Amino acid sequence: MRQKDRAARQLENQLQRRIKGQKRLSTRRGSANAKDYLLPLLYETLCECYQVAMKFSFWRFSHTVLTTFCLLGLTAASGPESNIQDMELKIGIVQRFGSQPTAKLQLEPTKGDRLKLKFQAGNKQQTLVTKNPVKLETVMQALPQPDVEEMVVLGTYRTFETAEDSANKWRSQGIEVEIAQPERWQVWAKRDVYSTPLLRRLLLQNIQASTKEKVYLDTKVLKQVPQVSWVVDGKRYSPNDLEISTDKNLIRVNKSEKQEFARLYAGQLNLQPNAYGTYTLVNQVPLETYLRGVVPYEIGTDAPTAALEAQAILARTYALRNLRRFAADNYQLCADTHCQVYYGLNGAAAKTDRAIASTRGKVVTYKNELVDALYSSTTGGVTASFSDVWNGDDRPYLRPVLDAATNFWDLSKQSLADEKNFQKFINIQQGFNESKWDAFRWHKETSLKDIIKDLQKFLQVKKSPHAKFKTIQAMAVVKRSQSGRILELAVKTDKSTFILYKDEVRSAFAAPTSTLFYLEPLNKGKAELWGYAFIGGGLGHGVGLSQTGAQNLAKLGWSSPKILQFYYPGTEIRVLNKEIKL
Repeated sequence: MRQKDRAARQLENQLQRRIKGQKRLSTRRGSANAKDYLLPLLYETLCECYQVAMKFSFWRFSHTVLTTFCLLGLTAASGPESNIQDMELKIGIVQRFGSQPTAKLQLEPTKGDRLKLKFQAGNKQQTLVTKNPVKLETVMQALPQPDVEEMVVLGTYRTFETAEDSANKWRSQGIEVEIAQPERWQVWAKRDVYSTPLLRRLLLQNIQASTKEKVYLDTKVLKQVPQVSWVVDGKRYSPNDLEISTDKNLIRVNKSEKQEFARLYAGQLNLQPNAYGTYTLVNQVPLETYLRGVVPYEIGTDAPTAALEAQAILARTYALRNLRRFAADNYQLCADTHCQVYYGLNGAAAKTDRAIASTRGKVVTYKNELVDALYSSTTGGVTASFSDVWNGDDRPYLRPVLDAATNFWDLSKQSLADEKNFQKFINIQQGFNESKWDAFRWHKETSLKDIIKDLQKFLQVKKSPHAKFKTIQAMAVVKRSQSGRILELAVKTDKSTFILYKDEVRSAFAAPTSTLFYLEPLNKGKAELWGYAFIGGGLGHGVGLSQTGAQNLAKLGWSSPKILQFYYPGTEIRVLNKEIKL
């Protein structure tokens, strides 16, 4: 303890001497630029003191500027933000390990470090330590006798948001449910409540007798299951749960045979069973460190500073608001576009680190509650309301906004719900924040054969009674929202006529990358229908901030608060505290 105290004083004295010298220098150069000189010198000083700082426990200093610098590489955040506790998240970085019969996953320590593997062996906890990589493998293990696995599926959806709205409706009817994601998002009758074949069938019968909802019993007879195993020092181990850590809190994860594809993760890893008979590799990581693996991959490292700061604030808000997503699998968030892209520390850069540190603890709120911090790559020139894309209550701060620095199209007078207005709008190329972006406008022609194939596949997954058609006779948009998004698209087939709603349209067809489009029938010089042109704009759902648009506004000199209030009208940026509802 005395050695640690002396080391602390030594580090503090060196730091104070350098800061005092820098203050004199920055005063001469002008206070407006003091931060530009102070932060690089502060980083240099701390790196020189690295050997001293490493004598301390990471956790002892996890809430200080020193540890943030030396161990995580972040620049210091000044003011009260630095004192906010950095909560730990659970991120599923490999979600269904074992779904392929011969899946492999290599875990590697960084140079000079060791892997620590903890697991239960009988009634005792066993710990193995190795400096070598460990390769996790799965093999299909035959069961002594077939095992029946079943659940009542109450709905299948493209997005979590729509699945959650459905789940809330079932709960309002007194049915206990959970949200799962075996492939697409699904709502299940809660397994630990409807835990016997009799209870499940009684529930199914009652629902079928009282509603037209397409519910069904998903039954699988399992004759074999994936079993994870690995070898250390010539001995093979096969536990169901595994905890992986290192002294430096850094682990490389490689899903391929090529070393360049390995991703570096901070924190601890857990390999654990999920709800689908496979395994999930979960990264337990502090929130601010997690953001270092999100911001560079979501918006890039070359974006203007104000856009990076806006992205950092949104990514923090989004993560804290969505911790419930994978409760069925005992973790919180995924690492792909169903949540936020999180690829670990490989892409971390000084510029994105500074944006994260300078906004530390800041979130977007509305009436003392975290906002639904939705964002997309490209809006196509106008943002969407929440209900334009998903079912559920609208959010007052998620409403149509012309995605341009100047308001040249009055949405209140020229509503995009009108088809003529919409087609005129979608053919305007210039004046928008995204005008120079490839995905801003698109024109895609698709043959009827391919359209039929895509639509049949979509309807089969949903177990729709309309799936058994052979040909499409006509398609037409029958209802749009105020932002121009398709709310209802009618499809007439040789068997029936039915409606695709909202974001279902993106799932049903390969061509559109948003629901901001119109259809144009194509004959290609023949009498019969050849296919359709999908003419539209945007990439993604279009709700909330446009990452492309935010970069343009930042280049025009807009600050991150101004950018966020533009895309989320009526909101506030606040430092996270106990009064804010998560």
